[in-house]
Amino acid sequence: MKIRIAIPSKGRISDPVVKLLGKAGIGLKDTVNRKLFSDTHHPDISVMFTRAADIPEFVADGAADMGITGLDLIQEKGNRVKILEDLNFGKASLVLASPEESSITNLNDVKDGMVVATEFPNLTYRYLQENGVNAKIVELSGSTEIAPFIGVADLIADLTSTGTTLKMNHLKIVDTILESSVKLVANHHSYKDKNKIMEEVRTGIRGVMDAEGRKLVMLNVEKNKLEEVKQAMPGMTGPTVSQVLSSENMVAVHAVVGEEEVFNLVNRLKKVGARDILVMPIERII
Repeated sequence: MKIRIAIPSKGRISDPVVKLLGKAGIGLKDTVNRKLFSDTHHPDISVMFTRAADIPEFVADGAADMGITGLDLIQEKGNRVKILEDLNFGKASLVLASPEESSITNLNDVKDGMVVATEFPNLTYRYLQENGVNAKIVELSGSTEIAPFIGVADLIADLTSTGTTLKMNHLKIVDTILESSVKLVANHHSYKDKNKIMEEVRTGIRGVMDAEGRKLVMLNVEKNKLEEVKQAMPGMTGPTVSQVLSSENMVAVHAVVGEEEVFNLVNRLKKVGARDILVMPIERII
């Protein structure tokens, strides 16, 4: 069965998503010309480029079987898709913010009747209602930061990853509505009917994520030094040891280690007599 994956056509997560699919073995045949549809190197998988904000709707309605987009957009559209994986990038917070000189400093200061400008009216409305605040929501499609300074709103609800843009626009964070990151999602009916291939996609992507920040370290060492090597490089489930055919006294050892461990590990291995040390990148861990 063939499936279609909806991914962002532009924006800060578009290129990372394309690279992720490529590493997972689902590389696009045309990564330069962002046409509406693109074939992949898998005969049963195609990709649809679209706005990130439209992906939850397209997946929910079945126009795409799977999609990759932010949790903020998923929940804004009503969360009608099946979330398969948190892809652990594109992290951002949807926050309430007010002008720096405003007396609104926390959620308790937000009173009934105040006006909140946002690109996320549904999320913002639900959050305020859950906290007992009957505010007026004004939906804007951009330039949300300016709203309090031109008399359109008392506060804004906007996405931020570092808070720098808010500070530049003389706004302070009042409260956090949602912590968001990029998710792999699926249409509920497609997931039942096309579970096998969709789980293959999920496995490929998960393998890339599990390999991130890890290296494969390989080396040769004399058998009588093996225990010292094991203590130095335990690996994910312990190092793998095999016989070196050219020498009865030598064994080959390899283990997966965290990238941040490599520098110190290599020096420890050399001190205990390891040689022919190789440090190699890992594409996927399945």
